[in-house]
Amino acid sequence: MFVFVSGNLALDFAGTVKARATTFDDFLGTPADLDTWLRAADLLDTAPHCDTAIFDRAVRLREAGYRLALSAARDEPVADADREIVNELARGALPRLTLRSDATITRHGDPDAALAAIARSAIEMLGGPERGLIKECGRIECTRLYLDTSRGKSRRWCDMTICGNRAKSAAFRARHTD
Repeated sequence: MFVFVSGNLALDFAGTVKARATTFDDFLGTPADLDTWLRAADLLDTAPHCDTAIFDRAVRLREAGYRLALSAARDEPVADADREIVNELARGALPRLTLRSDATITRHGDPDAALAAIARSAIEMLGGPERGLIKECGRIECTRLYLDTSRGKSRRWCDMTICGNRAKSAAFRARHTD
């Protein structure tokens, strides 16, 4: 259900909405969906039991992070309100990590700690060298943002197996249609 192909935690979080320009398919429709995403993203090991207030903060963070990253991809100025949302949520404590005897890690914390980790990921990306690597997926229907870390900075799609294949198949059909 959730896809982690963007190369950055905050971009993957923003990617929980698919096709923003058309159908706005939101994969975080409920607090329970947020619980699932936080575990799938390896931010917390146990279900954080998000309530509606935390869910509302998460959606505000997701949308502010998306708009900030989109502004960076388009080399446009950022909105102060979006920057303030991300900065505010980044102030919280981060999830606590514990190394187990079998060399595995456990991640403890509340949902706000997970949101702080997402917000800090956005800040580090937007305020550092990764800012220049943010791109929009080249498939018109997709609105996912990703970091282009390819050698020639020529990556065109958020994910080759999803959008890349669809775009190439559509181009092939268009070339071979009578």
